[in-house]
Amino acid sequence: MNTRFGLISPAQFAQEIRKSRFVANAANVASPQAALDFVARVSDATASHNCWAWRIGQNYRFNDDGEPSGTAGKPILLAIDGQAMDEIAVVVTRWFGGIKLGAGGLMRAYGGCAAECLRQAEKTERIDLAVVEISVEFALLPLLRSRLGLLDATVVAEHFCATGADLRVSIAQANLQDLQRVLSDLSRGQSKLRRVDGQQ
Repeated sequence: MNTRFGLISPAQFAQEIRKSRFVANAANVASPQAALDFVARVSDATASHNCWAWRIGQNYRFNDDGEPSGTAGKPILLAIDGQAMDEIAVVVTRWFGGIKLGAGGLMRAYGGCAAECLRQAEKTERIDLAVVEISVEFALLPLLRSRLGLLDATVVAEHFCATGADLRVSIAQANLQDLQRVLSDLSRGQSKLRRVDGQQ
């Protein structure tokens, strides 16, 4: 699985290219609607163009906002993908300075401004999480808790019954098989875990 990155906080980068001013704004977005809300929030009505792109997993959109087709939105998306970013929206706003840049110049300006904004921003690795439920006997609970800590798993809910406890656990997808092995070893195959986040 390819490593993907998100932003620690929203980022901004500004530059002037042949008298046109370009300002890139980038932020994490969790849904297409959140991406569109971000675009609406940072777009400047006084600017010549507010071009944008977003990627959320396999979903993406981009918009040239009046610039020649393919010269703004797509280069912004390529900048997002070029830095392995996910769940990200970038808006590059341009105030026209009177000098035409041509198609190649526009692509370099929009793509370069977006890429520099993301390059300078503080990033964090995105980790796919799984949520599982585990039923264990009381006797195994202390041992299981210590093993969960070693696997960077978090108990998000617990329910006690007459024979033991039901734990709801959040864990990195990459550590899920290790947790299954640990659980099988501790309980001699008696305890099972089940996904409760809709994934297989």
